[in-house]
Amino acid sequence: MGSWDLRGALAAGAMMMGAMTGAMALEDEALAKFYKDKTVTIAVGSSPGGGLDTFGRLLSRHMGKHIPGKPTVVVSNVPGAGGNVLANNLYTLVPKDGTYMGITFPSVIIDPLLSENHRGYDPTKFNYIGNANAEVLVCLLRRDAGVKSLEDFLKTDLIIGATAPGSTTADFPNIVKGLLGAQFRLVTGYQGSREVTLAIEKNEVQGICGLGWSTVKVQYPDILKGDMFATVFAQEDLKGHPELNAIKVPLIYSLAKSEEDKQALQMFYAQNAFSRPFILPPGVPADRVEALRKIFLETIADEELQADARKMNIEAVPTSGAELQQVIANMFATSPAIVARVKKGMGR
Repeated sequence: MGSWDLRGALAAGAMMMGAMTGAMALEDEALAKFYKDKTVTIAVGSSPGGGLDTFGRLLSRHMGKHIPGKPTVVVSNVPGAGGNVLANNLYTLVPKDGTYMGITFPSVIIDPLLSENHRGYDPTKFNYIGNANAEVLVCLLRRDAGVKSLEDFLKTDLIIGATAPGSTTADFPNIVKGLLGAQFRLVTGYQGSREVTLAIEKNEVQGICGLGWSTVKVQYPDILKGDMFATVFAQEDLKGHPELNAIKVPLIYSLAKSEEDKQALQMFYAQNAFSRPFILPPGVPADRVEALRKIFLETIADEELQADARKMNIEAVPTSGAELQQVIANMFATSPAIVARVKKGMGR
């Protein structure tokens, strides 16, 4: 290539970069014009104090400075029906312009796949802007519950507390009962996971399952020191959390004996990959969805947010919105035979 050809190529490259920078500036200008003086709502599909609420408020404290126009970001708790109230609101009632997003239980996303009578929304139509952290869910049991092993856990007549049917605290113990034959009794109806853990402290119930490890660490930062009323008894995950694996907290998945049950649990536990999903309604303009996906990742990477998370004893390791959208699409393409086994295990 001659010198003039090289100069031409460099000039063309510079022009292309300039055009891209200009386009980004125009995009930011349009976003700033839209969001200026507006309020962005992060709706949490649970009561205050639980894991969803923790991540919703964490994002709310830092997201505003990353959105052009610097809108006010507020949190609104919308508990009810295991997160389904919020999901239905997102699908039908709230503004579809990028000023309203939600964070709710992963079970809300997979419930339409597993329920014969589900009505109201199609999770594949939501716009996912990202997942704040892939969660390992656990079972927390009172130390005086008389359970020494996973096999004991299946055979002992315990009372396990839960929120509404359809929440992780109800669905995760139900799958253990349905697939693995556990004998514990499940009592639903608590407003949130915090209310269940308070009931454990009072010995109204002996345990809770389907509770995020990050939630446990926020509520009980000394839980692993061995002198508390309860213990992290088991992990409801395929691989487990390194912190819990290091002290040999067992995986309930290890109790599955048949290949059919293993595949069913693999499909069911896949939802842990989107345990903190931030969701926009259907119908939000595509360019605004893409902008908010970028803003979401920038917010999670913000050192001030990460420092905030460390103070709270939680992890914030994001999954991009595009990846999350694909994970959920793949789940809804699961073999009907595996889906049927999961449904049977959950009594549906």
